[in-house]
Amino acid sequence: MTVCLRYARNKADAEDILQDGFVRLFQNIHQFKSEGSFEGWMRRIFVNASLKKYQTKKWNMEQSGMDHLDEGSMDPDVISALSEQEIMHLIDQLPDGYRIVFNMYVIEGYSHKEISEELGINEATSRTQLLKARKQLQHKINRLDLIHERPV
Repeated sequence: MTVCLRYARNKADAEDILQDGFVRLFQNIHQFKSEGSFEGWMRRIFVNASLKKYQTKKWNMEQSGMDHLDEGSMDPDVISALSEQEIMHLIDQLPDGYRIVFNMYVIEGYSHKEISEELGINEATSRTQLLKARKQLQHKINRLDLIHERPV
């Protein structure tokens, strides 16, 4: 369910993806060759089920107008102060194209070539989507830091 929630826009979509993933898992269990971890094989099925859900909706690559943001460094203390739940919430707020590429590259460990093949996009588009996702996350984290700053 955790994998499905990362790709879905809401819990209902995640539950649909989870159900589709289990159907595919049971239909294809005979294809598992015990050459890697069962968990990794299973995770890939659920990622693919998630991608199929959004490909059928034909999500478009977003242009958010965030290109002007500085890629400057971020205080590591700000990031380490965020909980996993807060970070996942920030990722969930990304537009679909950014969020999906970010999840696939950063969390699932796909290469840009694999992402481009899975999503039917250019490798350059995958890199651009990842860069824009990182910029947008950085912007959101910096805004959180400014909100939480207190005068000494």
